[in-house]
Amino acid sequence: MSSINVSVFLCDAFSNMVLACLLEPLRVVRDQTGADIRWSILTDGDRAVTSSSGLSISPEMPIAEAPGSDLVLLIGGDAFRRQEATPARSLRRLMQGATVIAADTGAWVLARGGFLDGRKATLHWQLLEEFAEEFPGTQVRPDRHVQDGRFWTCGSAAAALDLMLHFIRDRFGASVAFDAGAMFLHDNARRHGASYPDQALSQSVSPKLKQVVVLMSETLEAPWPIPDLARQAHISERSLRRLFWTELQMTPGRYYLLLRLARARELRRYSDLAPDQIALRCGFANATTLTRSLRRNFTSEP
Repeated sequence: MSSINVSVFLCDAFSNMVLACLLEPLRVVRDQTGADIRWSILTDGDRAVTSSSGLSISPEMPIAEAPGSDLVLLIGGDAFRRQEATPARSLRRLMQGATVIAADTGAWVLARGGFLDGRKATLHWQLLEEFAEEFPGTQVRPDRHVQDGRFWTCGSAAAALDLMLHFIRDRFGASVAFDAGAMFLHDNARRHGASYPDQALSQSVSPKLKQVVVLMSETLEAPWPIPDLARQAHISERSLRRLFWTELQMTPGRYYLLLRLARARELRRYSDLAPDQIALRCGFANATTLTRSLRRNFTSEP
């Protein structure tokens, strides 16, 4: 299992929600898989900064003493038009060799330091036009998140969560990313009999994909063959497979299986059903088959 050393760099007036959307999925991966993921909180100017909602955060150490980073989470704030207290050379040293995720107005911080010259980037949608005028050397994109080499940028908290799940999928695999997404993108109604939602989907996926996932979620107990799902959705099987691969980077069969396994894990945690009953409700012949599939797909399963 991969180890990751993360440096979280906070600017004044940063968003608590953006911070949570980037850091909490990594915490879930650490807790559920045992991955060695560690993070340090750093701040602009090595001083206490205040979030947009008034939460004061002090740095754990000066930037100069920060250990080498595999991943830097740079979270800009509402005070982005002010010059940062941290010199560009210090940021360059912090980010050396690391993947950099700049969220909210973080792209503004990078661009002001010259790190996005000739690169593609995005940030909060309300600032795209102003950003393009201020930094003509950066190719501004209206996308939810943009990756250019080791620099990843995004705007809103929802986009930050999408981006982090994408990073987790690349680093740890689709099963781990699906599990991390399920922790945040579902509600308690499922524990009380509600139908299984399209829990780990980005807000940006197509209506056709959501239609198919709803069909999958309604047939977990007796899974349909993929050709039948395609016919019900009025799409060819080939187009369905291409749709899933393009938008989720996995096959429809794989996604269907993960839905069933995620439902089984939840029933194991929150219901009093016997193991064989859980297996049958999730489309498995018996508890042994279910357990074998869980172990094969989720490394934290006993």
